[in-house]
Order: sequence, then C-alpha cells, then structure tokens
Amino acid sequence: MAALNLRFTDEELDALRKRAEAEGRSMQSFAHDAVIAAINEHSRLFDEAAAHVLRVSEELNRRLA
Repeated sequence: MAALNLRFTDEELDALRKRAEAEGRSMQSFAHDAVIAAINEHSRLFDEAAAHVLRVSEELNRRLA
C-alpha cells in the first residue's frame, strides 16, 4: 500500500490527536477516513450537480435533438 506524508502545524496536529483519541482511533486511521470522506463528498456533489443540470435542461435537450 502506498503512503503519504502530510504536514500539520502544531495546533492542527494537536487537534487531530485529540479528535482521534476521543474516537478511540489512531491519527492515521482518522486522517485516512477524513480524506476518503472528502473525496466521496466531492464526487457526490459533482454527480448531484450533473443530475440537476440534466433535469433542468431536459426540455431544451429534447427540442434540440
């Protein structure tokens, strides 16, 4: 599995440590899941926006076809 080094300020690292500890997880596990969640959310928002554009332009697309 590939690895990635991330840089945090002391304050950010402390916040990450406290949050992961509060959830009973490692910082690595917590950070990994946060990144994956951000990726998935971006994809979901993109798909939602594309579906909206298709819905609102459905009539125009039908007339142009």
